[in-house]
Amino acid sequence: MKAIKVVLQIAILYVFSALGETIHQLFHIPIPGSIIGLVLMLLCLMFNIIPVKMIENGAGFLLSFLPLLFIPAMTGVINYPSLFSSSGAVLLFVVVLSTIVTMAAAGIVSQLLETRANKRKEKKTCRNSFSQS
Repeated sequence: MKAIKVVLQIAILYVFSALGETIHQLFHIPIPGSIIGLVLMLLCLMFNIIPVKMIENGAGFLLSFLPLLFIPAMTGVINYPSLFSSSGAVLLFVVVLSTIVTMAAAGIVSQLLETRANKRKEKKTCRNSFSQS
């Protein structure tokens, strides 16, 4: 039963991807169709057109295989050793710097979101205790 649920949820995700590709082809938008599909999915999730429960397990299943998608990119890099011999140090610096910036940005954003969530929780607790008094 769970396998069927995951397959159906992946199908829903695929429909959004295909819809984005269709919009990309019809309107000749310079944004990739997969990104258009992601934006459509985001909008549907934000406006509760599609509840998160409807795609949660399928998305989690796909995310569990995400590291496998990086293997072809790394094997492609191995085919071009001259790229690293001429500008390897610069590329290494850029990769390390961008990783640090990304980690810092993700940390800051997650702390801000946690702070907001705690404030909302405190307000809700205060309202509940005030209304019970």
